[in-house]
Amino acid sequence: MRPALVMVVACLAFLAGCAVGPNYQPPRTEVSTQWKSPLAGGETNGSPDLAAWWKNFNDTNLDSLMAAAVESNLTLRLAEAHVLEARAQQAVVNGNLWPSIGSSASYSRNRYGANSFPPLAGFGVPLDYNLYDAGFDAAWELDIFGGTRRAVEAAHAETGAAEFNRQDVLVSLLAEVARNYITARGFQQRLVITRQNIQVQKDILDLTSNRFQSGLSSDLDVQQSQALLSSTVAEVPSLETGFNQSAYHLAVLLGRQPGALLDEMSAEKPIPPTPPEVPVGLPSDLLQRRPDVQSAERELAAATARIGVAKSDLFPKFSLTGFAGLESVSAGTWINYASHYWSAGPTVQWELFEAGSIRANVRVQNARQEEALDAYQQTVLVALEDAENALTAYAKEQVRRQSLLQSVEANQQALELSTQLYKSGLEDFLHVLDSERSLYAAQDALVQSDQAVSLDLVQLYKALGGGWENESKPTLATSKSDSK
Repeated sequence: MRPALVMVVACLAFLAGCAVGPNYQPPRTEVSTQWKSPLAGGETNGSPDLAAWWKNFNDTNLDSLMAAAVESNLTLRLAEAHVLEARAQQAVVNGNLWPSIGSSASYSRNRYGANSFPPLAGFGVPLDYNLYDAGFDAAWELDIFGGTRRAVEAAHAETGAAEFNRQDVLVSLLAEVARNYITARGFQQRLVITRQNIQVQKDILDLTSNRFQSGLSSDLDVQQSQALLSSTVAEVPSLETGFNQSAYHLAVLLGRQPGALLDEMSAEKPIPPTPPEVPVGLPSDLLQRRPDVQSAERELAAATARIGVAKSDLFPKFSLTGFAGLESVSAGTWINYASHYWSAGPTVQWELFEAGSIRANVRVQNARQEEALDAYQQTVLVALEDAENALTAYAKEQVRRQSLLQSVEANQQALELSTQLYKSGLEDFLHVLDSERSLYAAQDALVQSDQAVSLDLVQLYKALGGGWENESKPTLATSKSDSK
């Protein structure tokens, strides 16, 4: 028997080192070595420093808003609470690897019914008695086939996914704060341009009125000038609404009441300018920088581990159980050796017939792993698409802005020339009117382009995963492909 027992123990020890289900391997993803979009907007392949990308705008107000948002944003706090929940749940699952030990103690006053045990009453045995009991019990399920270890593996991966989700929320929050700040400054600058044009148009209206009163022009010029002025004045309320809405949302992002930043933001400031050079790295580095990709990879790891959890139910469960204690009807004899009782031994439990539900659950987990793999691959593609779109938009908008700048300069000269010719009686008022409209439209478009360039850079930083530091070792496998 002794050699047989040794063989059984050796087999159990060998099995304990194994775990059913697939061993997880990070997916290999083919990524180009070069960006498809040409780096024509000041971008370079240099290594980017994205942890505090907003400082590249050199705007102290934006810096302080970013710090306040990280400190107070409620969505970020919710994500942090979810991380704490995932870590606590992982500790719960880890506890299943170890024995459970419990203890109990009780005292009770009891009485037998005289009609239940008549002989006891006939021989003078007391029907009333005390019962003192104390003991402890222990149980340990041996993780022979690795089901518990796979559950621990899944819980660890879920914790990682929660941590990366928190980082993803942070990336989105920082980009959202910058977007709303830049949008507010854009509306502010558009209001400046609008009010400047209102003043110019008032001067033109005075000019046409004076010429009409002097008999040098018709009332038509006055009415056309008044119509253009009224149309420009009508733009102010919508621009003020846009500014207020951006300031309201900015305050909410900081965990404050919507109107809390109106006074602070009302001071006129320019749209934050973009830096002359923007290092963006290489596409092959993108997967390590994007927290949404890292989170999807951790979800895939968790789904893979849960296959092993499901498969372990196909095998028997081995446990060691035992209990021991003291029990007596008298407090004086309670601690005597005769009051001791105990029991210990192994148990085996094996679900032999479950109508196929265990194997069906294995198929469920396999399907969920496929879903997680597809979700991961889709997340990778979206990440690459985001970066390529942002690179293209940032470069192309700068080309558009340069053309608009030339348009503004040409329209300013056209307005000056047409006004001089109108004053000299060499040109009708229609040319002045057209020049005014064109100048205002070009100036407004230029401000919006300035805003768009800065917003495109914010989107580029977000697409690159900017706003957090990945201090962990790389977990994703990437393969580089030719850019051609």
